[in-house]
Amino acid sequence: MTHAGKADAVLYVKDLARVAAFYARVPGLEVQTADGQAVVESSQFPLVVLQVSNAIASTVEITRPPVRRVESPIKLVFFVASIAAVRERAAALGGALNPVEREWLFQDHKVCDDHDPEGNVVQFREVRRSP
Repeated sequence: MTHAGKADAVLYVKDLARVAAFYARVPGLEVQTADGQAVVESSQFPLVVLQVSNAIASTVEITRPPVRRVESPIKLVFFVASIAAVRERAAALGGALNPVEREWLFQDHKVCDDHDPEGNVVQFREVRRSP
Protein backbone atom coordinates (compact mmCIF):
# COMPACT_ATOMS: atom_id res chain seq x y z
CA MET A 1 0.00 0.00 0.00
CA THR A 2 1.31 3.43 -0.90
CA HIS A 3 -0.38 6.43 0.66
CA ALA A 4 0.75 9.75 -0.78
CA GLY A 5 0.28 12.72 1.52
CA LYS A 6 -0.11 10.64 4.67
CA ALA A 7 1.97 11.09 7.80
CA ASP A 8 4.43 8.29 8.57
CA ALA A 9 6.44 7.32 11.59
CA VAL A 10 9.99 6.01 11.31
CA LEU A 11 11.46 3.61 13.86
CA TYR A 12 15.19 2.80 13.81
CA VAL A 13 15.94 -0.71 15.06
CA LYS A 14 18.75 -3.18 15.52
CA ASP A 15 16.81 -6.33 14.52
CA LEU A 16 14.62 -5.41 11.54
CA ALA A 17 13.01 -8.82 11.02
CA ARG A 18 12.04 -9.25 14.68
CA VAL A 19 10.59 -5.76 15.12
CA ALA A 20 8.75 -5.83 11.76
CA ALA A 21 7.23 -9.20 12.72
CA PHE A 22 6.09 -7.72 16.06
CA TYR A 23 4.22 -4.85 14.38
CA ALA A 24 2.82 -7.14 11.70
CA ARG A 25 1.41 -9.69 14.11
CA VAL A 26 0.57 -7.72 17.27
CA PRO A 27 -1.58 -4.87 15.88
CA GLY A 28 -2.08 -6.81 12.62
CA LEU A 29 -0.35 -4.55 10.10
CA GLU A 30 0.73 -5.53 6.59
CA VAL A 31 4.47 -5.82 5.92
CA GLN A 32 6.37 -4.77 2.82
CA THR A 33 10.11 -5.26 3.06
CA ALA A 34 13.11 -4.12 1.11
CA ASP A 35 16.82 -4.20 1.83
CA GLY A 36 17.34 -2.70 5.29
CA GLN A 37 13.79 -1.45 5.73
CA ALA A 38 10.21 -2.55 6.22
CA VAL A 39 6.99 -0.63 5.80
CA VAL A 40 4.46 -2.03 8.24
CA GLU A 41 1.05 -0.46 7.72
CA SER A 42 -2.69 -0.42 7.99
CA SER A 43 -5.04 1.59 5.82
CA GLN A 44 -4.68 4.46 8.31
CA PHE A 45 -1.02 4.35 9.34
CA PRO A 46 2.30 3.44 7.74
CA LEU A 47 5.25 2.70 10.03
CA VAL A 48 8.66 2.65 8.38
CA VAL A 49 11.07 0.36 10.25
CA LEU A 50 14.72 0.95 9.35
CA GLN A 51 17.75 -1.17 10.19
CA VAL A 52 20.48 0.94 11.81
CA SER A 53 24.01 0.59 10.47
CA ASN A 54 26.32 -2.05 11.93
CA ALA A 55 28.42 0.74 13.48
CA ILE A 56 25.41 2.06 15.40
CA ALA A 57 24.00 -1.41 16.14
CA SER A 58 27.26 -2.42 17.82
CA THR A 59 26.77 0.40 20.35
CA VAL A 60 23.19 -0.54 21.22
CA GLU A 61 22.49 -3.28 23.74
CA ILE A 62 19.05 -4.91 23.66
CA THR A 63 18.51 -7.04 26.75
CA ARG A 64 16.12 -10.00 26.92
CA PRO A 65 13.58 -9.08 28.10
CA PRO A 66 14.19 -5.58 26.72
CA VAL A 67 14.35 -2.55 28.99
CA ARG A 68 11.56 -0.12 28.20
CA ARG A 69 12.92 3.10 26.65
CA VAL A 70 10.85 5.45 28.77
CA GLU A 71 12.92 8.55 28.05
CA SER A 72 11.92 8.68 24.38
CA PRO A 73 9.53 11.57 23.62
CA ILE A 74 7.70 9.45 21.01
CA LYS A 75 5.09 6.75 21.56
CA LEU A 76 3.50 4.77 18.74
CA VAL A 77 -0.27 4.22 19.13
CA PHE A 78 -2.27 1.46 17.42
CA PHE A 79 -6.01 0.81 17.49
CA VAL A 80 -6.85 -2.87 17.98
CA ALA A 81 -9.93 -5.04 18.39
CA SER A 82 -8.74 -6.65 21.64
CA ILE A 83 -6.04 -5.62 24.09
CA ALA A 84 -6.24 -9.08 25.68
CA ALA A 85 -5.38 -10.72 22.34
CA VAL A 86 -2.61 -8.17 21.73
CA ARG A 87 -1.13 -8.90 25.17
CA GLU A 88 -0.75 -12.59 24.24
CA ARG A 89 0.72 -11.89 20.78
CA ALA A 90 3.12 -9.27 22.14
CA ALA A 91 4.53 -11.68 24.73
CA ALA A 92 4.98 -14.42 22.12
CA LEU A 93 6.91 -12.02 19.88
CA GLY A 94 9.34 -10.60 22.45
CA GLY A 95 7.38 -7.53 23.52
CA ALA A 96 5.07 -6.98 26.47
CA LEU A 97 1.97 -5.16 27.64
CA ASN A 98 1.34 -3.88 31.13
CA PRO A 99 -0.99 -6.05 33.23
CA VAL A 100 -4.76 -5.52 33.10
CA GLU A 101 -4.61 -3.53 36.35
CA ARG A 102 -2.60 -0.83 34.54
CA GLU A 103 -5.08 -0.32 31.68
CA TRP A 104 -7.04 2.93 31.67
CA LEU A 105 -9.79 4.72 29.75
CA PHE A 106 -9.10 7.58 27.36
CA GLN A 107 -11.52 9.07 24.79
CA ASP A 108 -13.85 6.05 24.71
CA HIS A 109 -10.95 3.61 24.43
CA LYS A 110 -9.42 1.11 26.79
CA VAL A 111 -5.67 1.85 26.68
CA CYS A 112 -2.55 -0.11 27.56
CA ASP A 113 1.17 0.69 27.16
CA ASP A 114 4.40 -1.23 27.18
CA HIS A 115 7.12 -2.08 24.67
CA ASP A 116 8.16 -3.87 21.47
CA PRO A 117 11.06 -6.39 21.29
CA GLU A 118 13.68 -3.61 21.42
CA GLY A 119 12.09 -1.67 24.30
CA ASN A 120 10.40 1.03 22.21
CA VAL A 121 7.29 2.24 24.03
CA VAL A 122 4.05 1.42 22.23
CA GLN A 123 0.39 1.94 23.13
CA PHE A 124 -2.65 -0.06 22.10
CA ARG A 125 -6.21 1.30 22.20
CA GLU A 126 -9.36 -0.79 22.14
CA VAL A 127 -12.75 0.79 21.46
CA ARG A 128 -14.98 0.38 24.49
CA ARG A 129 -18.12 -1.58 23.85
CA SER A 130 -21.47 -0.12 24.94
CA PRO A 131 -23.30 -2.28 27.50
